[in-house]
Amino acid sequence: MNVEYVNPFLSSLVNVLGTMANTKIVPGQPRLKKDEQARGEVSGLIGMIGPTTKGSFSVTFEESLALEIMSRMLGEKPDCINADVTDMVGEITNMVTGGAKRILGEKGHEFSMATPVVVSGKGHTITHKTTGAKILMPFDSDFGKVFIEVSFDE
Repeated sequence: MNVEYVNPFLSSLVNVLGTMANTKIVPGQPRLKKDEQARGEVSGLIGMIGPTTKGSFSVTFEESLALEIMSRMLGEKPDCINADVTDMVGEITNMVTGGAKRILGEKGHEFSMATPVVVSGKGHTITHKTTGAKILMPFDSDFGKVFIEVSFDE
């Protein structure tokens, strides 16, 4: 997969969490993902389609980090993942994809975004409806991990 497609999502996630939640995340080592198992407890997934390619992006939070971000963004910290937390993850998914869309658009890659789907629970799966490789990028924070996955048709 072309790294030109992946990097805008990485920088957009760092920017969104830093700006909206005053949360610093540190990128780990990217790798190919071979399964559909989510690496955390709540995920936002969004499809993208353009004239020349289609893609899929997901962001998955460990519960501890999702709850901390909820506290920092909205001033309330629930005891567990609830409807408000899943709504927040959907909004973060939209914001990250929108930021990446802007960066990619500046490079001549245009696409439309679908409405994000949010899935939660231990052991949930993420299915990318693309033919390309799935890149998994972990990030660490003081409150837990967040993982993004990006896949575009080859």
